[in-house]
Amino acid sequence: MQSFEIDKSDVLKVKNAILAGDETLKIVLEEYHASEIAILFERLDKSEQRHIINLLPAEIASEIISEMDEESHPEDLLFELHPDKRTEIVEELDYDDATDIISQLEDHEQKEILEDLTEDHASEIRNLLTYDEKTAGGLMNTELICVNINLTKKDAIDEIIRQSEEMEEFYTIYVVDDEEIFKGIVSLKDIIKAKHNAKITELVKEDAVYVHPDTDQEEVANLISQYNLTSIPVIDENQKLLGRVTFDDVIDVMEAESTEDILKISGVSEDEELSGNWVEAVKSRLPWLIINLGTAFLASSVVRYFDPTIKLIPSLAAYMTIIAGMGGNAATQALAVTVRRISLYDLTDKQAYRTVLKEFTVGLINGASNGLIVFIFAFFFDGNPMLGLVIFLAMTGNLVIAGITGAGIPLILKRVGIDPAIASSIIITTFTDVFGFLLILGLASKLLL
Repeated sequence: MQSFEIDKSDVLKVKNAILAGDETLKIVLEEYHASEIAILFERLDKSEQRHIINLLPAEIASEIISEMDEESHPEDLLFELHPDKRTEIVEELDYDDATDIISQLEDHEQKEILEDLTEDHASEIRNLLTYDEKTAGGLMNTELICVNINLTKKDAIDEIIRQSEEMEEFYTIYVVDDEEIFKGIVSLKDIIKAKHNAKITELVKEDAVYVHPDTDQEEVANLISQYNLTSIPVIDENQKLLGRVTFDDVIDVMEAESTEDILKISGVSEDEELSGNWVEAVKSRLPWLIINLGTAFLASSVVRYFDPTIKLIPSLAAYMTIIAGMGGNAATQALAVTVRRISLYDLTDKQAYRTVLKEFTVGLINGASNGLIVFIFAFFFDGNPMLGLVIFLAMTGNLVIAGITGAGIPLILKRVGIDPAIASSIIITTFTDVFGFLLILGLASKLLL
């Protein structure tokens, strides 16, 4: 089965079905999975979205809303529904999904929705709303299968059956004692295979990996990935079980974190929505471009200083753009790799040193290789071996600087508490431009004049 992509024919089919009547629309919607309808919603207006949601059963409608992209603002769609329909949908959602959507609304809107829910649902969602959305507490679902460590195999199975009636799916069974203190996990397979008179205390795995509610979502994702978990328990400072974070939530986190890093490295604010309009894009990007303009003036001042050298050797102007451009590209490569390493691992001083040393070596080899190519070009095209030597040295030096700054700057920013993805690209571009121009023009002034 291939992943679903928006097609004009699909959008047209749904729009025509809306015009044809509810019976036709129902038949057409049956051809699509809930997640596919959520994708189609990107091309439908709000009135068409509401029409479809109101037509479908709450179970399917809730799945569509939970699958909608954040930038499609499912919270607005939910709030605009009739209170009765809205309540049905919220109570069908998993607590974590409901919390994610409701948290995007204004306080008075949240209050209005929560007042219509049953006390149990409202209480669970209010509790989850207290956690930062980018932490384990903000990601966790309080619905889980939990058994007492003192139960026998038979009693544990009966308890699992009872609790699972209220759950769509579960991956792990959590174990607690009489005080609700987390004691570990046990697999359903181990329970089934155990002897008839076995107790959970004999089957529990006490060295289970867990997180606290304030653990950053990226760390949660790293742990689930590192230990190949389907879910991870969330416990408080008293070792009491609060909930679980499942791998499907982590997939969304990893996608969001990767998108955020890419936007930051490119000098784009994380506040800019990918589907936003041009006004939002300008507000997000213009400040960074103005900062970049300031650093560009610094690089141009180096060129102005060596203006007499350029007038005497005009061909330097052509090679300057090559040196600076290659340095910028090499620095961006080193930056991307280093930022990714930082996001995946908490680098020690030794690992940080090795990262910079690696990029220094890569820059030296790549710089010499590319410098040799340009040397040969300058030798045959310009007939000037000394010019070729200047370019070779400048290329090698600038790619070494690119490697060191591309790896070193984000590591330094991380150590001083600044997000390395935000400011690194502008700093390293300044380094490679300034030193690129300084190397080629400085060397030319010394060796060619």
